[in-house]
Amino acid sequence: MSENQSASAQAQAPRRHRVEGPQKHIITFILSLVLTIIAFAAVASGISASFVYVILVLMAIVQVFVQLTFWMHLKDKGHLFPVISICAGVVLVMAMTVMALYWVWW
Repeated sequence: MSENQSASAQAQAPRRHRVEGPQKHIITFILSLVLTIIAFAAVASGISASFVYVILVLMAIVQVFVQLTFWMHLKDKGHLFPVISICAGVVLVMAMTVMALYWVWW
C-alpha cells in the first residue's frame, strides 16, 4: 500500500520548471556579439555596397532568429501561439512587399 501512496504522491506533485544554466546564455551572447562584429566589419571594409547589403540582411535574419529563440525563450514549450503569430506576420509583410513592388513596377 505504501508503494501506491508514494506513486500517487509523485504523480500529484507539481512539476518544477527546468532551470537552464548560464552556459546557453553566455554562448548566445557571444554568438550575438560575433554576428554584430561581422556586420560592422562588412560595413567598415571596402567591399562593394551590394555585397554589404546581402551580408547585413543575412546577419539581421540570423540575429533575429537567435534573439527570439534564446533570449525570448520561444524554443520552450507553451510558446506556440507567439511563434505562429510571428510567422504569420512575416508572411504578411512579405506578401505586402511583393504586392507593393508589383504595384509600383507594373
